[in-house]
Amino acid sequence: MYLCGMAEDLTIIKGNKTEQYQSLIPQVKGLLDGETDLVANLANLAAALKEQFGWLWVGFYIVKNNELVVGPFQGPVACTRIKKGKGVCGTSWAEARTIIVPDVEKFPGHIACSSLSKSEIVVPIIRNAEVVAVLDVDSEEPDRFDLTDQHYLEEIVNLIQF
Repeated sequence: MYLCGMAEDLTIIKGNKTEQYQSLIPQVKGLLDGETDLVANLANLAAALKEQFGWLWVGFYIVKNNELVVGPFQGPVACTRIKKGKGVCGTSWAEARTIIVPDVEKFPGHIACSSLSKSEIVVPIIRNAEVVAVLDVDSEEPDRFDLTDQHYLEEIVNLIQF
């Protein structure tokens, strides 16, 4: 079965952040439902989040050979590999927790893949008590991410089959 029309059916809504996430989640479930290819699912998820929120960069880093390796993303060219404990992504991986950074200039050891990035949220994807990947989101606006983003992005990454 070919499902080429699905991305065109993504409904982008305006309004408050909670309403945007609540509108997006059922659509994300539809995108992921029945598709078993991880790369396809991560690519569509990155695109859906970027389309809905217009963030600077949305993507995934996947744990491979004890490094985070860039996976599907939307936005400017990214860092290819990140060591455990380095930068926001590596710290989220090492600590297995979501990290919200209101001002990336103030995060010790921040890895500046793009000078346009001002704030960031990184959500670990945990399966069988191990971080298998992280969702990384950057914004050109300072202090862009909050506990609402954390709540819904954690819910969204839990939908991904690893």
